[in-house]
This record gives sequence, structure tokens and C-alpha cells, in this order.
Amino acid sequence: MNPADDYAELATCTTCRFKEDKSNYWTAVLYFKHVNGSYIRVPQYPNHVVGSPNGGMTVYYIPGYPPFQKVKAFDKGFRMITGDPAIRYKKPSDIDDVPSWALSFRCWEDTEWLGPSNRFAPGAGPYDTVHLPNKFCPGGIRSNIFFPNCWDGVNLDTPDHFSHMSYPLGQVDPGMGIIWHNGSCPSSHPVRTPTILYEIAWDTRPFKDVWPTDDSQPLVMSMGDPTGYGQHGDYVFGWEGDSLQRAMDTCLDAFGWPENCPELTILTDEEINQCVQQARVDEKVEGEYIPALPGCNPIQNGPSPATMVENCGAVSTTIDFVPGGAAQTPASEAEKGAQPLVTSAPRV
Repeated sequence: MNPADDYAELATCTTCRFKEDKSNYWTAVLYFKHVNGSYIRVPQYPNHVVGSPNGGMTVYYIPGYPPFQKVKAFDKGFRMITGDPAIRYKKPSDIDDVPSWALSFRCWEDTEWLGPSNRFAPGAGPYDTVHLPNKFCPGGIRSNIFFPNCWDGVNLDTPDHFSHMSYPLGQVDPGMGIIWHNGSCPSSHPVRTPTILYEIAWDTRPFKDVWPTDDSQPLVMSMGDPTGYGQHGDYVFGWEGDSLQRAMDTCLDAFGWPENCPELTILTDEEINQCVQQARVDEKVEGEYIPALPGCNPIQNGPSPATMVENCGAVSTTIDFVPGGAAQTPASEAEKGAQPLVTSAPRV
């Protein structure tokens, strides 16, 4: 993806709730490993109270902590990542370590919006873990991915796609996690940006009757991670003009209803679902059981970091490069972004 491209101008549609948002949101997907050794992609389904989009990712832009503060919207060309796909072990969340609260999974006991397992902030409470749940979750699983929200004020990107950003300082309230964390930004990264949170809903309900009976954990992330410690997310800014800044300045609804942000244009579910990107890699990655994970992604259990497979000949590693432009095909079609709904403030 060419950093000089303006995705707000290049995109012809969006799967986001707001028409002005043409950003790219990406995370690895989840697979179920059958006892016979084959894999099938775990479907995503809409998060609570977001309508009926053909996708399972909700994206939040949070302007600080209540009553909210002035934040600097990202500029054209901005991008960042959070998480490390290679790690296979990390310690539990620590109140003195803000980044340790950034990535987690929620095990839903039911599908009720206000059910017992959905009454806690993302990353907080007894139903969230930094690893994949070690049991069957009757209501599905939700990934919680928080991006850092302190910018160095200079670089739109860095070679590692992370060093230009930092998480804030301070001690974390274990009852709230970092969704409204009010720590200050470090002097090296003094500019406060919106807090971006991805919530991805994975529908594990169809696997109840084939779930292993030996207490083994059958889920694996698409980069060969059966632990979930390697969960990560990518973000590429693509809002039209100053629309995100206007939203962050004026849309301060703590619950996050899109209807409470008149600065932006709301799309219907029908309009969202008409925006479809056709697959560009001739490879089966979903809808049926497949003999191995797409690409060259063997399962690596850890605890040592995962390593890259050398001389991979999988079709999904072929890059269709257009001279003077961006790479047109993702490194792995299996690890493609979900379809997000974007709001300006959080709900849990």
C-alpha cells in the first residue's frame, strides 16, 4: 500500500457506518481445527446493537476520557500496528503496564448485550484473558484490540510501524482497563490522538457439537498461533478531509451512537453490505474445511517466538505489484480485514 495514496479519494465505497471513513482496518482471522486435522474459518457476526452488517468488526474512535479532551486526528498517510504476531507467550495484564491491557479476548457466556459476561469494559473483568479462551464460549468470542494514542508529532509511519506511537503513562484501573485511561502521554510522544479500539465478534456457536472433549483448545489464529498471544491489528488512515477532526471535536456521546454525530453521514446496512472487495487470490480460505492454514503458516505453539517459513511457495504470498503504485494483493487473503462500523465513543 503506497503511503502517498489518498484512500478517501481512491475508495469507491466503504463498509463503515460513516460515509466519510475510507480507512483500512485489519486483523488476523480465527480458524477452528477439527480433530481430523483440517481447518475452517470461524465466521464473524455483528457486535451487539450495531445493526446487520455483513461483518463482525466494530471500530471505536475515543476522544480521551470523560468528559473528553481535545485530540489531534491523524493525517493523510498515517498508519500503525499494535501487537506482535510472532509472540507465543506473555504475562497477564499488570496495572503498572498500560500496553499489557491492549490485547485481549472475551468469552461470551451468552449473546445478550447486557448478559453477565458483557458487563465489563474491554480487557477488564473475569471473562477477558490475554490468550484465547481455554474452553468453549457459548455466546462466541470477542477480540479487543486497543491501539496506542500518543504520537511523536513528526512521523506518519516508521519502519516498524509502531515506534512513532506510544501508550500513555500511569497506573491502570483494573475495573475499567484502558478504554478511558487518563494517563499522560510521555514527553517523547506528546501529541494525544484518538484511542482506536477494534472489537471483533467470532461466532463459535456452530462448533459446539465438534468441540474437543479432551479439554484441548481447537482455535488457531491465521498466522499459526494457537495461543492468541500474537493477536495484532493494523490501521491505515483514510478519512475524508477534516471529517475525523470535526467528529472528535463535536461528537462526544459517551455511549457511541452514530446517530449522535451529525457531523458525519450515516450509511444504512444495505449501503454498507453493497461494498464488497472481490478475492484476488485463487485460494480456498473459508466456507469449507481445508487441509492446512492458508499461506505458509504452520502451527507454532511456543513459548519461543514463531519463525518465518523460508522459500514459501503458497499462492497467497504472490504480490501483484503495479509499477509506481501499491501492492494490489495482501500477503495472505485469509488475514483480511473485517467490515467495521465506526463510532466516535465507546460502549462495552
